[in-house]
Amino acid sequence: MSADNTAPDENIIDQPFGDILSERYLSYALSTIMSRSLPDVRDGMKPVHRRLMYAMYQLKLNPTTPPKKSARVVGDVIGKYHPHGDTAVYDAMVRLAQDFAQRYPLVDGQGNFGNIDGDNPAAMRYTEARLTEVALLLLDGIEENAVDFRSNYDGSESEPVVLPGGFPNLLANGATGIAVGMATSIPPHNVEELCDAMLGMLEKDLSVAEIAGIVKGPDFPTGGTLVEDSQDIINAYQTGRGSFRVRAKWEKEDLGRGMYQIVVTEIPYQVQKSKLIEKIADLVMSKKLPMLDDVRDESAEDIRLILVPKSKNVEPELLMEALYRNCDLENRFSLNMNVLDNGTVPRVMNIKEVLQAWMNHQQEVLVRRSKFRLEKVLHRLEVLAGYLTVYMNIDEVIRIIRFEDDPKAELIKKFGLSEVQVEAVLNLRLRRLHKLEEMEIKGEHDKLSEERDALEKLIKSEARQWTRIKKQITALKTQFGSDTLLGKRRTVIGDVPTPITIDLDEAMIEKEPITIVCSNKGWIKAMKGHGVNHSDLKYKDGDRGAFIIEGQTTDKLLVFGTNGRFYTIGCDKLPPGRGFGEPLRIMVDLPNDADIAHMRLHREGQKLLVAATSGHGFIVKSDDVLAQTKSGKQVLNVSGSVQAKLCKVIAEGDDHVAVIGQNRKMLVFAIDELPEMGRGKGVILQKYKDGGVSDVRSFNLESGLEFKYGSGSTQVDDISPWVGKRASAGRLPPNGFPKNNRFD
Repeated sequence: MSADNTAPDENIIDQPFGDILSERYLSYALSTIMSRSLPDVRDGMKPVHRRLMYAMYQLKLNPTTPPKKSARVVGDVIGKYHPHGDTAVYDAMVRLAQDFAQRYPLVDGQGNFGNIDGDNPAAMRYTEARLTEVALLLLDGIEENAVDFRSNYDGSESEPVVLPGGFPNLLANGATGIAVGMATSIPPHNVEELCDAMLGMLEKDLSVAEIAGIVKGPDFPTGGTLVEDSQDIINAYQTGRGSFRVRAKWEKEDLGRGMYQIVVTEIPYQVQKSKLIEKIADLVMSKKLPMLDDVRDESAEDIRLILVPKSKNVEPELLMEALYRNCDLENRFSLNMNVLDNGTVPRVMNIKEVLQAWMNHQQEVLVRRSKFRLEKVLHRLEVLAGYLTVYMNIDEVIRIIRFEDDPKAELIKKFGLSEVQVEAVLNLRLRRLHKLEEMEIKGEHDKLSEERDALEKLIKSEARQWTRIKKQITALKTQFGSDTLLGKRRTVIGDVPTPITIDLDEAMIEKEPITIVCSNKGWIKAMKGHGVNHSDLKYKDGDRGAFIIEGQTTDKLLVFGTNGRFYTIGCDKLPPGRGFGEPLRIMVDLPNDADIAHMRLHREGQKLLVAATSGHGFIVKSDDVLAQTKSGKQVLNVSGSVQAKLCKVIAEGDDHVAVIGQNRKMLVFAIDELPEMGRGKGVILQKYKDGGVSDVRSFNLESGLEFKYGSGSTQVDDISPWVGKRASAGRLPPNGFPKNNRFD
């Protein structure tokens, strides 16, 4: 007969595929979240880091002992606790040793552990490692029942569920990780600021905004400048989500003769220097950044990136702004404080909750260590009490031990000793039966009795526990204060940068200081530099100086003719400063019957007060008088014997206008009475029977009116006698007013 093949196979699972997939994927997701990617809020560690620390602790790799090969550490970790690839474990250990990756390194690495350029570390057989003082703080009390232990993957060893964590590692060193459906990203912070915040929380109930006033932002191991808005930082700490904008730190290095170079000394966190240089070099080669000529890496132990501008006229701030926009000299580090609360529940916490969770863990560790110590003390006190009983009856104890068949039972019966005490007495050596030893035991008994009382009070009193934690935090602050090399803040808190418009064409224009000299007859030239000695200037016979203006080659010169036209000349087009210069009429179409009434540099947004000899005038914007052609731009309408005479700048804050006529009468009126026009005849400034306007100026009434007085100037504080309505006649000026009827 043939075999019956219709019986069900035990290896076949009769279940919908969707259910099986979701069940398996859920298990995988939970495993990734709990055992791989998210740190515990209490010690700030993922399982691989915690196992590394514990394995190194078991190997007695303390800061004072010689280091061991990294391969030995990795072998212990993967053999006892972490059954994964050795590369993953070694990479995790390497990161804990990199001072540019960890704000407070937990591993002291000997050998090549990589660098900020992104170069790989040496193989684990070549490097050595041991714990740092910070790591010892995390492990302090692990042998005193401070935390729970669990079996390892094969049940042959036990490992800590969480470290005692006497150091706020989660916020101090930060953490990053990607799980299934969630991730974490926490930047490093300054321990002194964290301690100040926790001490403040122990004093009163601080808000997140108040904590953000103490913890001003991340403190990255690579330094840089934090330029995030303070309100955005508060919101990030409040919600547990946000980002921080970090810029490289740089300085301008003067090379002489107007040349300079930019030296970058600190770069943003987690930016590889080599890739950054490649990116900048690519911008130079592709001509996407024409302001930059070259980039060099002169780094040794410290970062020193040299940026060479294309021209000495390129503004360094403008060049750096362009680099910030095009490469990782400016970077954002995200904040997502998604952590395991109490090692079991993943959730996003704010900074206050994270700090409170660490302090609560320290309270639990303190109580557990105190109970552990109390048990040891009580055990020792029990033994000492037995010793004291022996010393009081030494002869009888010796007799019982020598002659009784069951000395243990006889001692218990005779002196009422406990099992612990009688075992200690029977194990006592004869050499310790000395009078001095009895005195020492009594002293030790008294001392331990005091410690027992203190421990019992500590365990029963929550207030005492928080007082002890406060002392612990204060000691941490002292150990990692700003006066220590490790504790000094590295990331500078900077101002939020204002947006800058980058005009590449304008940025590349040669910009040099010049002095414009124009004679009374209209001969003009531009001399290099500022501070020209007026006595050294020479003019043609019968000519004299009229205008001397200091500016830049990128400026535009405004020439106001007596015909009421404004002419615009680029300062880079002016003749050089040798000789007497050239006639201005060659550069602009200034008619022969017109002269130069005024000359000044154009400034964007400035307002000008123009006036004719008749006393008519108005306000015009400096931007509106710019001319595109040599023929200029008609602004003030004049005709016949009336000519354009004055052009004065209205300073910000000026609210009144002072006018003085050729008849030596002065009038002051509110500037609001003058219209703002683009072109026209204007309105009457001052009424005259004979003559016309001599000078005008705007001023702030509260500050007073100034005018030239001798070799200096004087001020009229009470100007009210001359204040009137526009187009009034005015009255004689104050005593001492210049005879030429001009304010300056």
